[in-house]
Amino acid sequence: MNRLAVALLGPTASGKSALALELAARLPVEIVSVDSAQVYRGMDIGTAKPSAAERAAVPHHLIDLVDPTEAYSAGRFRNDAIRAVTGILARGRLPLLVGGTMLYYRALVAGLDDLPKADPKIRAEIETQAAVRGWPAMHAELAAVDPASAARLRPTDPQRIQRALEVWRITGRPLSALQSASPPALPFTLLTFAIVPPDRAQLHQRIAARFDRLLAAGLVEEVKALRTRYELNAALPSMRAVGYRQVWEYLESAFSREALREKGIAATRQLAKRQMTWLRSFRAGYEIVDPAGGAARIAAILSEG
Repeated sequence: MNRLAVALLGPTASGKSALALELAARLPVEIVSVDSAQVYRGMDIGTAKPSAAERAAVPHHLIDLVDPTEAYSAGRFRNDAIRAVTGILARGRLPLLVGGTMLYYRALVAGLDDLPKADPKIRAEIETQAAVRGWPAMHAELAAVDPASAARLRPTDPQRIQRALEVWRITGRPLSALQSASPPALPFTLLTFAIVPPDRAQLHQRIAARFDRLLAAGLVEEVKALRTRYELNAALPSMRAVGYRQVWEYLESAFSREALREKGIAATRQLAKRQMTWLRSFRAGYEIVDPAGGAARIAAILSEG
């Protein structure tokens, strides 16, 4: 296991966390979170963070790094993840990167694009145009100049649409064309596995059950407490996370409690769909494992290597 790290990817509610903990019972593992929402302090229920007991039993990294008023980027994740992994390796243990934020995983293995810095004037122009035309129209504009980026972005994702249009207007080149030509070398070998649920209906059932558990555990009350503790607004990346965005809208009296449940489940399904799209783009880079026997399979592969 010298200089070797393992990554475990998969859509939300696919069983990644349970498999990771099972693997930790077999091997000297420390877990590195690959989750863009678990980095936020106080966002515990909606992100399904590991419990205090689980974190006591198995060391977890890259959790509770910033307040929900702050931003956290893929670039910062890459640096933090490499630092965490090398520290775990130095302790003679196995780094296990677990999560579903595929952009973070891609940043880790493929590096970051050499993109221009944000231009406040151009961003303001885009926001002004979006206020008049709507973000779906801005998404259509993006599709005309950068179809590859538009294809992976939802018309209701203003933050990323804005950035893609901003890059086009600054450089005259599509964001998708500025991808790194070759990945920078990592200071360790990364062996990647993925859970790819074959039954979409079963995954949807798991997603519904998961969101029901979050509501029962106090997700609404958690967001209320966060709004009291921090100066938050609906545009912050933390509050745009799936689940939190729907609760925010519910607290603004946009819809009923039953509608909150329906919208939360629907948003989580859409998240899972996007995660599966990312996974398909990584197809050559991982081995599929089943949650039921995945820990044994991964352990066996590591022992063979």
